[in-house]
Amino acid sequence: MPFEQQPSPLAPAVRRPRPWGVPLAGGAGVALMLGLAASDGPHAERLLFAAAAAAAVTLLTSVQAFRFSRRQDEAAAPADQGGGFASPEPERGPGFQAVLEALPDPVMVVVASEPDDIVGRRIAFANSAARELLRIQGDSPLLVAAVRDPEVLEAVDEALFGGVGRIAAYETGGAQDRFWRAWTRPLPTPGDGARLALLYMRDETDSRRMERMRADFLANASHELRTPLASLSGFIETLRGHARDDAAARDKFLTIMAAQADRMGRLVADLLSLSRIELNEHIPPSGRVDLAMTVSDVIDALALLAREKQVGLEVVAPPKGHAVVTGERDQIVQVVQNLIDNAVKYSPAGSSVLVEVASDLTLDEATGGREPRAARLSLLTPDRSEARFALVRVRDRGPGIAREHLPRLTERFYRVEGQKSGERSGTGLGLAIVKHIMNRHRGGMLVESQPGEGSGFSVYFPKPVEARSYVPKAPAPAAEQRNKTVTEAS
Repeated sequence: MPFEQQPSPLAPAVRRPRPWGVPLAGGAGVALMLGLAASDGPHAERLLFAAAAAAAVTLLTSVQAFRFSRRQDEAAAPADQGGGFASPEPERGPGFQAVLEALPDPVMVVVASEPDDIVGRRIAFANSAARELLRIQGDSPLLVAAVRDPEVLEAVDEALFGGVGRIAAYETGGAQDRFWRAWTRPLPTPGDGARLALLYMRDETDSRRMERMRADFLANASHELRTPLASLSGFIETLRGHARDDAAARDKFLTIMAAQADRMGRLVADLLSLSRIELNEHIPPSGRVDLAMTVSDVIDALALLAREKQVGLEVVAPPKGHAVVTGERDQIVQVVQNLIDNAVKYSPAGSSVLVEVASDLTLDEATGGREPRAARLSLLTPDRSEARFALVRVRDRGPGIAREHLPRLTERFYRVEGQKSGERSGTGLGLAIVKHIMNRHRGGMLVESQPGEGSGFSVYFPKPVEARSYVPKAPAPAAEQRNKTVTEAS
């Protein structure tokens, strides 16, 4: 989007910039920006980077205006006098525009003429990072169409008409929240009454997530560890007192203390796992994972636990290579393991857990209900509705979940009443971990449940474009259609 393609906001209509004045304006802009960056402060390094970008934009503006003036002089000179330049002097090395295009952070130049004309604020230049982030298209688009945050727009106005630079926060919505810090700086005017300002944005998602992770970890850990720590302290005091010489009481209390210590260990492990997932949640994975093979590996690992609880495991999956998704294998294993482990935990003895893997589904097919009478709720919906998906569904025949509890299932430490104690007790972080992993993989999550008839959890991942699709054959009898792996109850 070069400047010479938009002469109206940058080039004067009556008085053309003279070649001897343009380099002076560019040099003044460079000195101004570097002087601002040299000031001390907590953001001195970032201001220096922004100043360098501003200087580059200023010089780019000067060079483009200089070339425009030369072309105008050449066009105005009589042909018989041989006036002007026959051809522009060849450039040496990359131009400033190429440098700005290569920057990983969004950089824009905003042009405006009147303070009261909101529609007159247009983007005269945007590098590739800005065009991709804000979906900028066309020549000289409106600023308010790309940036809708009032604080950032106000900062741009102060740079345009107040000559003052500012720093503002900017947050982009969607399934993947991203946090930006925006810097605005005034630029030298081209001389036709138009005002120029630099808008530079830097991604601070990582630092914001780290701050939030630390705060959440301290709050959640202090809350959840208080109960087992109080229990351990009470039993220790009892063992140091009248139960010191009571062998039966001592063994009983030590067993309870060991269980509480194990609970704290699981809690700390889940908190650390959730914190790591949230820290990198905005970074999409890049590996390839076969869901059918992943489910098979998890089934092998949980077979002993299912046998102890007298619960069977049944798998229905396509052939190897037909349910390949983009993802990180360890995290997908964690998703499948959490869902199957929960299903086994809440299944009565003698029942079975069904694990289904399907491939090449549309979004409507992936989110379609399987249980007509069950309550259904989407816990996470991906942004891409046009993609094809591969699905893993885990169905149990446990007590089920009431409709009013479904929206809160993925909240941290949330457990349905009646499931907070006894042999089914857990940390309350399993489904929260599943949701954050699915969010990182740009996938979705669905729950279906009916009290007394069990629950079904579905997770679906977008398939890579180059992955082979699996088209199932015509429906066959259930005994022939299913590829089963059953762990019989002992």
